[in-house]
Amino acid sequence: MQAKKKSLFTKFLIWRLKHISHKQFIYILSIVIGFLSGVCAVTIKNFTHFIQHLLEGKLIKEYHIVFYFIFPLIGLAITYLIIKYVIRNRVSHGIPATLFAISKRKGIMKRFQMIGSIITAPITVGFGGSVGLEGPSLATSAAISSNLSRILHLNQSTRTLLIGCAAAGAISALFNAPIAAIIFAIEVFSLDLTLISLIPLLLASVSAIITTYFFYGNDILLPFQVEDKFILRDIPFYIILGIVAGFVSIYFTETYERIQKFFDKISSPIKRLLIGGIGIGILIYFIPPLYGEGFDVINDLVQGNPEKALENNFFNLDTSNIWVVIGLLGGLVFFKIIASAFTFGAGGVGGIFAPTLFMGSIMGNCLGKIINNIGFFSNPISESNFTLVGMTGLMAGVLHAPLTAIFLIAEVTGGYELFIPLMITAAISFSISSYFIPHSVYAMELGRKGELITHDKDHAILTLMELKKVVESNFIEVYPDMTLKEIVNQAIVRSKRNVFPVLDKESRTLVGIITLDDLRPVMFNKSLYKKITVRELMHDPLEIIDLDKDKMTVVMKKFQDTSAWNLPVIKDGCYYGFVSKSKLLTVYRRKLIEFSGK
Repeated sequence: MQAKKKSLFTKFLIWRLKHISHKQFIYILSIVIGFLSGVCAVTIKNFTHFIQHLLEGKLIKEYHIVFYFIFPLIGLAITYLIIKYVIRNRVSHGIPATLFAISKRKGIMKRFQMIGSIITAPITVGFGGSVGLEGPSLATSAAISSNLSRILHLNQSTRTLLIGCAAAGAISALFNAPIAAIIFAIEVFSLDLTLISLIPLLLASVSAIITTYFFYGNDILLPFQVEDKFILRDIPFYIILGIVAGFVSIYFTETYERIQKFFDKISSPIKRLLIGGIGIGILIYFIPPLYGEGFDVINDLVQGNPEKALENNFFNLDTSNIWVVIGLLGGLVFFKIIASAFTFGAGGVGGIFAPTLFMGSIMGNCLGKIINNIGFFSNPISESNFTLVGMTGLMAGVLHAPLTAIFLIAEVTGGYELFIPLMITAAISFSISSYFIPHSVYAMELGRKGELITHDKDHAILTLMELKKVVESNFIEVYPDMTLKEIVNQAIVRSKRNVFPVLDKESRTLVGIITLDDLRPVMFNKSLYKKITVRELMHDPLEIIDLDKDKMTVVMKKFQDTSAWNLPVIKDGCYYGFVSKSKLLTVYRRKLIEFSGK
């Protein structure tokens, strides 16, 4: 039976090659992937809302605050058990895991990633984990796209493009923003903006959004509408908002990274679960708006009802006092990323997209209230607009995706009236954030290691190349005490290369090299055969490549700086082989052709 299926599938592949061009096939696949991305997004959202609905019984309505403390811990514990005993693989954060697959695994994602996030993320968020669902939706869609590409025997560049289609589909489905979704795929996943990539992204984005219409109709996640028009005199205030957003973005990224490093030092997953679970429980107990994604809070702010979002504050503070409201909003901005980082540290599965929107909206609303109530300005600014533009500012600074931030808010608000303040705030926030933190919160770990695919095609090709595969080992080794006669008879006669590594016999450490140019003046003088040794002729190499530490970008720079044709490679301090410039350039050209899909 299995052989028959395989035979039918093989027949389909042959038929496809004969009757459907590669371009047409990619268009068809992008539509299918858009549909699957829409289904994934709807499934994750509905599963999460179903869990939240189950938890909202009479018991919780009567003892609400107590359950705010215990539910996140229960959700994290269930997530831990599912990962350990059902999935049996570590479920990584959505977008960073996808970026890693593109940069270091040739776009190949493991099969468990197709179900890992779709099961664990709704449990994490549904029970109150302070993270989002966008990353898990994207990771699930990307994993399905990657594995479908492998089954259909598509090459690396096509796999990467279809993963981008999955990303566009997921964002389009969640936010009802097809244009922003395409820009997100291009900005975050560093896809080339060409006609070859644009049409599949467009088809996937539209396919996903049509899919969600079947489930939700015209309902969208963030039902915003711009009520106040942009006024030219407000530009200085939007500049201030951009500056504030830039520094809040730095706070967001630094806090997230430091808390993650703290949890990384804890070897026991149970300890991480308890510390993180209790931490997030305490935060939500005292600050209930931190519970879950927080889109209800954002909607209350946009509609001008901050008191509704803050009415359950633990200390029963009077929310009719504007400075109490400002103080509580400032606290939400400060503690949201801490709650999100604790959720991740405890083993929860989710995304960072929603916390960014949550903090950005509250930051903008809070700053708008401060400007309107300090008494220096006679004309009030629109707090609703500041709420929307604040989201753009923080997205641009945290995610390093300013164009996505601009078009996302422009699309979800149903118009482009705020385009000028969106552009101003996003540009300033991104400039400040990227100056201090070169990589986004998604890519900082890969970026630090030099393993991140970027829009710099040269850097992208070098990142995709594997150093181990360009190392050559057919070099004859010589030793310091060998005489010139031994070199001639044992090395030069037998070797096809013009360079010889000089090794310590016992430790096999590289102590120097000899080239044919070093030997040519003396190799024909037999009177020197027993007088001259390797030690007298050898010299230090111009550079040494460390297999464990040096990335391809570093290797290429070493060749560029030294103008060498061959450089030795060491591994764990011992000689490993050589990299030749000719082999490096040959592999580079092959990878460039493969990457460009030509």
